[in-house]
Amino acid sequence: MILDSKIPAGPIAEKWTKHKFTSKLVNPANKRKYEIIVVGTGLAGASAAASLAELGYVVKAFTFHDSPRRAHSIAAQGGINAAKNYQNDGDSVFRLFYDTVKGGDYRAREANVYRLAEVSVKIIDQCVAQGVPFAREYGGLLSNRSFGGAQVSRTFYARGQTGQQLLLGAYSALSRQVANGKVKLYPRSEMMDMVMVDGHVRGIVTRNLITGAVETHSAHAVLLCTGGYGNVFFLSTNAMGSNVTAAWRAHKRGAYFANPCFTQIHPTCIPVSGDHQSKLTLMSESLRNDGRVWVPATVETAEKLRKGQIKVNEIKEEDRDYFLERKYPSFGNLVPRDVASRNAKEVCDAGKGVNETGEAVFLDFRDAINRDGKATIESKYGNLFDMYMQITGENPYEVPMMIYPAVHYTMGGLWVDYNLMTTVPGLYALGEANFSDHGANRLGASALMQGLADGYFVIPYTIGDYLASTPPKPVDTNHPEFAKVTAEVQARINQLLSIKGTKTVDYFHKKLGKIMWNKCGMARTAEGLSEAKAEIKQLKKDFWSDVKVLGTNEELNQSLEKAHRVADFIELGELMIDDALNRDESCGGHFREEFQTPEGEALRDDENFAYVAAWKYTGENQEEELYKEPLEFENVKLTQRSYK
Repeated sequence: MILDSKIPAGPIAEKWTKHKFTSKLVNPANKRKYEIIVVGTGLAGASAAASLAELGYVVKAFTFHDSPRRAHSIAAQGGINAAKNYQNDGDSVFRLFYDTVKGGDYRAREANVYRLAEVSVKIIDQCVAQGVPFAREYGGLLSNRSFGGAQVSRTFYARGQTGQQLLLGAYSALSRQVANGKVKLYPRSEMMDMVMVDGHVRGIVTRNLITGAVETHSAHAVLLCTGGYGNVFFLSTNAMGSNVTAAWRAHKRGAYFANPCFTQIHPTCIPVSGDHQSKLTLMSESLRNDGRVWVPATVETAEKLRKGQIKVNEIKEEDRDYFLERKYPSFGNLVPRDVASRNAKEVCDAGKGVNETGEAVFLDFRDAINRDGKATIESKYGNLFDMYMQITGENPYEVPMMIYPAVHYTMGGLWVDYNLMTTVPGLYALGEANFSDHGANRLGASALMQGLADGYFVIPYTIGDYLASTPPKPVDTNHPEFAKVTAEVQARINQLLSIKGTKTVDYFHKKLGKIMWNKCGMARTAEGLSEAKAEIKQLKKDFWSDVKVLGTNEELNQSLEKAHRVADFIELGELMIDDALNRDESCGGHFREEFQTPEGEALRDDENFAYVAAWKYTGENQEEELYKEPLEFENVKLTQRSYK
């Protein structure tokens, strides 16, 4: 199969405008005849469902939460990027495009990234109209702050709860359509599989998480807005419910999975404190605007600190190493996430870590408080400081925060073309569920931007091009394929419940997470990846013979929910290993230790690996097939990234 990205011809600044004009339209009367399923109701899903219903389509929206307001988008605290240039500091659509391509280490598709930058301006207007309470300057203009990988201030924010406020805006738009009868909302429902009829997606099979009932739902198109797969590492900044099941089941039905090894390590997380933890807490990247990252200048001082022989505030200025400012004077503490994370690991590996485990660095606000006053810092980050204090028991107004990198966002996902359609006709992937916009590393504050861009401003145009060629006759769940897939889902449920092994689901998830973090995490080697591949194969065998799933299907059963998700994570983990082994280069968050510059930076191989790796499922326990979409750079010159 040839991967047709459907990128429009012509200058990059004109592609999206031209594409919107040449795309087929569905007239208003016919829109009422088409049913669309939206799986997931975070920013991408809620905005897409609301927008499509507003256009007149009949929409069914599914969430495994009790309310769309609980979607993980709520956790994106720091802000949302947009090329408004309110600061008059040199920003533009092209600069946002350039920063995003460079930040992703030249492994993203230019056309999609430019469109993202182009529509970013409209997102802010849309959200302001919805009443999102963005911070404002004295004169009334919206305020901006900086995020990693940029030398301009383009990040709009609502204190330290931007994701929450944006989600409430999208939720209100969705609720309006639910009240109007244009959207039917299915809460506490999890997608278990996808139904194909004549080569096109025609519906999904779900499990009611309260009753256990397995149900079928039909539609003319299906949108997966189900987020990322960072929980494959067990410990991550993701909510415990975040999973890959919807995307993975679609993958096994024919949707190619792209760049699965591209995962992001976020540099500002509260460090691991023990095996009791089920997740990690993200401290917003916005803190790096005013916080300075440092470690003791010598191993001896760090050892005294770890042993409690000295206090952090006793360490003199000349005995502190502000290593990001030292190594990257142009960007300082606002280097991209992958660069900041690797450098934190490097100084900790050298013995300069500042907590008991030796895996933490300081994020210090002393200078900012002295410069601007406590009240100013509190107005910017107060809720984040309070959260840190509640979790750690330390007051960041008085002592530095301790942070360390942790798994956060996933740049890989289902392969999509310019229309956001996967390799399965009629199946779309939006937001973090697709691969398209961030390459090998996502810039901070761009996740919210992509989710809302896809839902509000891209899919309403592109889905019409497909539906206009699809007969509007109703899709019938009595088709034999629905019964066939339902039986397969039920058989999988029965199989999990019948194993009655000795190990809990969490036991296998934690074991998988340690394999992935140690051998496919911040640093990777061919040897370690090969070992991980064998270990995961054995783990899969052990899981299906010795997992203990409690309870029955006909009830609220979180053990069963987790079992489905962990089974999918195990299979995804093996594909991530394959993808990382295949890519003999370092780029962004994919750092193969064999491929680095003399200064320890990621060393790309553009001649051999300037492509999207799209993997095709070939059957149970079979190796997946690799397809390549070449990446062409006509507007940004391929160069070694430098933030010095």
